[in-house]
Amino acid sequence: MSSRQAGQPRAFEKTRTSETVLQRITALRAPRKLLGLELSLLLFAIAVGIAAVVIIDLTVTGKPTTTLLPMGAAFIVAILGLHITIRRIAPDADPLIMPIATMLNVVGIAMIYRISLDDDDADPVRQLLWSTIAVVAAIVVLLVIRKHMVLFRYTYLTGLGAVILLLLPMLPGIGSTINGARVWIRIGEFSFQPGEIAKILLAIFFAGYLVRNRDSLAMVGKKVLGIRFPRARDLGPLLVFWLAAMSVLVFQRDLGTSLLYFGLFLSMLYLATGRIGWIVLGVGLFLVGGLVASQTLGYVKSRFVNWLDPFADAHGSSYQMVQGLFGLANGGMTGTGLGQGYPADTPLSFSDYIIPSLGEELGLIGLFVILAAYLLLVGRGLRIGFAGQDDFGKLLASGLAFTIALQVFIVVGGVTRVIPLTGLTAPFLAAGGSSLVSNWIIIALLILLSGSVRNRPKLVIRS
Repeated sequence: MSSRQAGQPRAFEKTRTSETVLQRITALRAPRKLLGLELSLLLFAIAVGIAAVVIIDLTVTGKPTTTLLPMGAAFIVAILGLHITIRRIAPDADPLIMPIATMLNVVGIAMIYRISLDDDDADPVRQLLWSTIAVVAAIVVLLVIRKHMVLFRYTYLTGLGAVILLLLPMLPGIGSTINGARVWIRIGEFSFQPGEIAKILLAIFFAGYLVRNRDSLAMVGKKVLGIRFPRARDLGPLLVFWLAAMSVLVFQRDLGTSLLYFGLFLSMLYLATGRIGWIVLGVGLFLVGGLVASQTLGYVKSRFVNWLDPFADAHGSSYQMVQGLFGLANGGMTGTGLGQGYPADTPLSFSDYIIPSLGEELGLIGLFVILAAYLLLVGRGLRIGFAGQDDFGKLLASGLAFTIALQVFIVVGGVTRVIPLTGLTAPFLAAGGSSLVSNWIIIALLILLSGSVRNRPKLVIRS
């Protein structure tokens, strides 16, 4: 009996040691698998972009050109540099996020190159330059921040920074109006849209603010028609950001940015409190504000009129929308093929209307692939939020994912007449340096958050 008792602990220790060694070997192999998976997907995404450019050259000019080669090589080097940085700083990060963003980016560059063959305003080399700068900015974010909880300390500072960035276009001397919207700053030949960076700072501020004040915002209120609404004393934040969104709409003449900011706040508020009453009140407030603006502000009224009946002034104010609809119709299910459509006939086909341009040459099937890539990217972001170990990380990851989702919905909904047309651009696809920089920074933050989630052991509760 004593020999059995003496033997059991040794066997138990041996088994326990074997399990520990196995766990360590598995832990070492996991980052290597993620490294190989991310690298192979990145190479595939880059190959898709190169193949698209070659096909366009052979179709339109009959021979390949080297116009994009120097900046294209710099962009590829930056992408590989970001990949190495990710695997050193966050070896357990999600391996799908960066390849998806890269694929969307190179498809957008290829489409802008296609349009540039018919429209001198499209500049694929400039887009490659901004893409490289954006990827380098993502590397800097990873190297500087490293741990997402650092951002929680600067909750109110990021909120102040967002307000300053939103006000910059209103300042005389540096503020600039482009295409009717005053959302740009111009210093010499350099122009930038500070609101693109402001949306990231707002997501950080909302996450920190809601974590600190979630209990008061989730207090029980009155129940009306089966929906529990918040108390009147708790409506302050909602009214403040509604007024801020309406101010962007009135003073900066930008319906899309106004909708994006308010939608981001509402989605994060719902995630923090779980109360549908906030959504009902928020959507109601924005609809009322939008309807009042459509009756009192001329530029908003024209957007609504063109949305309801675009063919009433097909050669005037709604010319862009009509041309985009015809382009989508011309593409049909399978598209005309790269280089065989007429995307340049639509004004701003390389920026605001790049979705119809892609739809014309890639067809509905091609658009479904692009939208599926967006859906997968947003899904990975929400998955990071749901699996997070801390409330701030959960809200921040979900908010960043909703930022991309809302922007895609506003853009695609506008060009397909689901909602009134706005001035936002498709993330990673459309021409625009400000949008590229902000969206690649979002990718960097999601990668940091995914690395912190995967790196923490799961809590297992045994009965």
